[in-house]
Amino acid sequence: MDRNMVVRAAIERGMSRRQFFAMLAGAAGLAATASIGLTGCSEGGEAVEEVDYNSMSLDEIIAQAQEEGEVNSVGMPDTWANWIETWEDLEAEYGIAHTDQDMSSAEEIAMFKQEGTDGTKDIGDVGQQWGPTAEEEGVTLKYKTSYWDEIPDWAKDDDGDWVVGYYGTMSFIANDEQVPSAPTSYQDILDGDYKVTIGDVVAGASSQYAVLAAAYALGGGIDDMQPAYDFLTQLAEAGRLDTGDPSIARLESGEIAVALHWDYNTMNYRAQILENNPDASFTVTIPQDASVRSGYCTIINKYAPHPAAACLAREYILSDEGQINLARGFATPIRDVELPEDVKALHLDDSAYGDNVVDVDNDKWTGVCEELITWYQENIIPMIG
Repeated sequence: MDRNMVVRAAIERGMSRRQFFAMLAGAAGLAATASIGLTGCSEGGEAVEEVDYNSMSLDEIIAQAQEEGEVNSVGMPDTWANWIETWEDLEAEYGIAHTDQDMSSAEEIAMFKQEGTDGTKDIGDVGQQWGPTAEEEGVTLKYKTSYWDEIPDWAKDDDGDWVVGYYGTMSFIANDEQVPSAPTSYQDILDGDYKVTIGDVVAGASSQYAVLAAAYALGGGIDDMQPAYDFLTQLAEAGRLDTGDPSIARLESGEIAVALHWDYNTMNYRAQILENNPDASFTVTIPQDASVRSGYCTIINKYAPHPAAACLAREYILSDEGQINLARGFATPIRDVELPEDVKALHLDDSAYGDNVVDVDNDKWTGVCEELITWYQENIIPMIG
């Protein structure tokens, strides 16, 4: 399998980070590819100058970024977590134009890897569990930002190869017309009689985290997934497991009774639906028996055509203004910033999260998630056809 086939497979399958890494490692000719893509030389052997942006002052980075004049992102579209305001701010304040190509975490890393020294994209936003993969694949440029000491240790790599900008907590969204008593726990879901939309557990990270939360809620956890397996089995046997996309379109059309997704998505979906239809009624809750939270991190392409602009974008994302922009998109900022009252009002009260939200050990979760995918393919897919 050549490099292009590896990349296409990653894109088509939405694979987990271990599958992606193993596929790359096993691909024929990878050593030759790595010698081109990861050693700092182009195919013609021309050396690529490496710049230590951590040693530069912010003023120097700003000056270089303004000379570059643009930043091209992947997986950071206007409508996700309110990225649009950050891009607008960067253009207004620094004259940095922006374009985005939306794609999954695996696709972002695959693109950086495939393009190598001919990179066309500067910065991406990937699920936290994918940050170490990007670093292992040698596609990241190190930049810590001036906010480094305010970022929790769990939310950053040692050298700035990846940095979490925001995180979400697993939540439920219920259509009140179909479910008058919205579930507040995984046990409530088991006791209900409605269909539950969990998404694609094989390929969807949020779906996989929803299953992990079920394990914690029902007496297990990352070291004991059996309660979550029983949860899925019971729903599937009762014909209550919907594996379709938990999208705003399906919620708005009434196809979905209850869906499991990150809180910044469920709250955003509810707000958009109510804007279109003020008579609609949806309830968002954080499961009180247990939930999990996980972040999204920026990765800067090692061969970014506009590296200073990418560093400046990360700097701004972690600034007070950038963090408030993300919070306005219903995400939880990674830094402890003071939110304006109108932004606070968009979010659930802190008390809604209870005392049972678990931070995920992503290194351990990688292997456990692989076991989950295999079990799901062997046991649940045959039941749901």
